[in-house]
Amino acid sequence: MRQLILDLLPENPPSLDNFVPGGNAETVAALFSWIAPENRETSLLLYGESGSGKTHLLRACADDYRDAAAAPGLEDAAALGGGSRRVAVDNVEALDGAGQIALFELFNRLRAAGGRLLTAAARPPRDLCLREDLRTRLGSGLVYRLTPLSDEEKRAALAAQAAARGLALPPGALDYLLSRAARDMRHLTGILAAIDRHSLECKRPVTLPLLREILQRLPGDAP
Repeated sequence: MRQLILDLLPENPPSLDNFVPGGNAETVAALFSWIAPENRETSLLLYGESGSGKTHLLRACADDYRDAAAAPGLEDAAALGGGSRRVAVDNVEALDGAGQIALFELFNRLRAAGGRLLTAAARPPRDLCLREDLRTRLGSGLVYRLTPLSDEEKRAALAAQAAARGLALPPGALDYLLSRAARDMRHLTGILAAIDRHSLECKRPVTLPLLREILQRLPGDAP
């Protein structure tokens, strides 16, 4: 059971279609427009707090994805950006000096080749502690803020997903889930899938004790 949520997540890879926009409908529409072949804007930067969906959208829109928090030097940047590919770099504020130079050069290379650069950060370009030339490049393109879903929006989205699965949830189940699980929608959706599978495999209706049993076995979630 502990591995179940991790096994389920790859079945639903991030896409623009399975992103729950909430108050970010304008940003999602802008992304659809930006990835269209006729669009010639090189850069789009998303900023917002953790859990707002930045990584989901970067993975959904990019041919190549890199996380600066995991690789602050962006060591393989020279191999990215061939032709008209879309490259995404997450957490750009985590780039070290070498990584900032690499991203600056990648930006110029993509612009010359007709490619696209999608980046994400916690704050808008003007507030990032980056080289001035890189901040200027990132700020010269499209910039959109993402806001996290409210609890009501998460409840509505999860209730719709449960209904689509034919999954009957007891009263209070979504409140219990939101109060005890990691709150990003991808994780919550995975837990809902785990509940559905476990209920079918065990031939048990979904109850709060069953939900508690599942959460106890998932890494990072409270009982």
